Amino acid sequence: MSSLQALCSGLPLRPLPENRGRWAGVPHAPVRTPSLSPAEEQLALRNALRYFPPDTQELLAPEFAQELRLYGHIYMYRFCPDIEMKAYPVEQYPCRTRVAAAIMHMIMNNLDPAVAQFPQELVTYGGNGQVFGNWAQFWLTMSYLSQMTEEQTLVMYSGHPLGLFPSSPGAPRLVITNGMVIPNYSSRMEYEKLFAMGVTMYGQMTAGSYCYIGPQGIVHGTVLTVLNAGRRYLGVQDLAGKVFVTSGLGGMSGAQAKAAVIVGCVGVIAEVDGAALMKRHKQGWLMEVTDSLDRCIERLREARKRKEALSLGYHGNVVDLWERLVRELDTTGELLVDLGSDQTSCHNPFNGGYYPVQLGFAEAQSLMASDPAAFKALVQESLRRQVSAINRLAQENFFFWDYGNAFLLEAQRAGADVGKTGANRTEFRYPSYVQHIMGDIFSQGFGPFRWVCTSGDPQDLVVTDELATSVLEEAIAGGVNPAVEQQYVDNIRWIREASRHRLVVGSQARILYSDQKGRVALAMAFNQAIARGKIKAPVVLSRDHHDVSGTDSPFRETSNICDGSAFCADMAVQNFVGGAFRGATWVALHNGGGVG
Repeated sequence: MSSLQALCSGLPLRPLPENRGRWAGVPHAPVRTPSLSPAEEQLALRNALRYFPPDTQELLAPEFAQELRLYGHIYMYRFCPDIEMKAYPVEQYPCRTRVAAAIMHMIMNNLDPAVAQFPQELVTYGGNGQVFGNWAQFWLTMSYLSQMTEEQTLVMYSGHPLGLFPSSPGAPRLVITNGMVIPNYSSRMEYEKLFAMGVTMYGQMTAGSYCYIGPQGIVHGTVLTVLNAGRRYLGVQDLAGKVFVTSGLGGMSGAQAKAAVIVGCVGVIAEVDGAALMKRHKQGWLMEVTDSLDRCIERLREARKRKEALSLGYHGNVVDLWERLVRELDTTGELLVDLGSDQTSCHNPFNGGYYPVQLGFAEAQSLMASDPAAFKALVQESLRRQVSAINRLAQENFFFWDYGNAFLLEAQRAGADVGKTGANRTEFRYPSYVQHIMGDIFSQGFGPFRWVCTSGDPQDLVVTDELATSVLEEAIAGGVNPAVEQQYVDNIRWIREASRHRLVVGSQARILYSDQKGRVALAMAFNQAIARGKIKAPVVLSRDHHDVSGTDSPFRETSNICDGSAFCADMAVQNFVGGAFRGATWVALHNGGGVG
């Protein structure tokens, strides 16, 4: 097994590591279908081989060419490290600066099999959110970081490390861009080609920026969303006995099960991938599992009547679940669901982000690779059926919202009935969760404030939780307006529940939503605790895509911007540039596949 010292020593070439291929027993990314021409295949191969000296290329070339044929991308499985991939305590990394060690800590967390959706394909979440495009990039990046000083900056170009450049101590140590495709070519089809050729990469939000903190990262936002949906749509503060139906347990969507229990409702989450479902069950994020629709409905009824807090995973297609709920309504007159949404990866619906109801999981994966056009047709038919069922339920006292995953956008493209009379370009029959729920919170300056204790010691996280609670309580005592106070109260409840529900998967991390006043107070409290030795190692503070003004995405973060500028990207770019010259340790700018 490799050591961290070996991991930071550059590409292993003398000798080459054994090619162990794809691992059994871990989830793998769906086969990509980039439809490269012969010339483009040759270019993809040349681009992969450029990382290696000429005397190794004769052996590696046919191997890489086979990966491209079999999987639609060259991942370089031979170079997948033989080490337990996880966030090691920061002092264990061989580095010249602790900042570099902290970055390594975060990178390895993104690739931890307990955290990552498809670890061997370097996908953290969302079906295609890459940390790197291949394993050579990982090795080279770790090597550069181990050499970095406080007067150098590592520049990352869509997964490719360009190298260490002279800079100053006040400059970022790491500058990242991902997927910066010229707008006229920023299409799904063009992206698949460019990724296969090894020249761009989709970094999602926190995969390619090395800031993912496991599904906890979105649990808090989901808690706030469901909590405020109850307040807005149902007029209740207490969600006991209310039912929330949704889908997706793979990456970020895994948050939904835990969020449902924290807010006290009955959460029923459908998932077609049995491995993803069982992973969440074993991690304690999902209380119960069934592959029987009859049992699912029976258990839902029981929990609803008893007002249990329950997360129930249905191993099957969510369309079947929605249609069964309609059948129950039409035959018994009983509406069994109050709130609903969808967290399938509909930004990537034809390459594993959404599975059609007409096929089983394995059958769908096969068709996806063998006949993409037929697969697309089935996906679009499935989307129409799903919307039809949701529309029927919405005629009653049921409320649905779009989770910013492009579900309604793709449903509209499929011909589903999601139109709204007099709507602007970002509106559908159902609102985005930003438009109706989270937008009010964003408009008060609240957004995700996340921290990672790089010591890896759970006790450090306990200390930060205690400090955060104390800081928020002091802020309330000092006097704030009622709307801000509600957010602070929700956050205090969140911190207590987060600790009780053991939300840590991977690094010792936490998230809460805060405004500027709270962030400054929290950061100062952490600094003082580190100086006094109460916290044993530095703390990484980060934002994510939900942060105020951090993302331009017209069907999600900026869907409630009504002056027409929702389709302009100046705001996110200004955040990236401003963060860089105001002292951020690392900054990342991502193109979200044409959607943001």
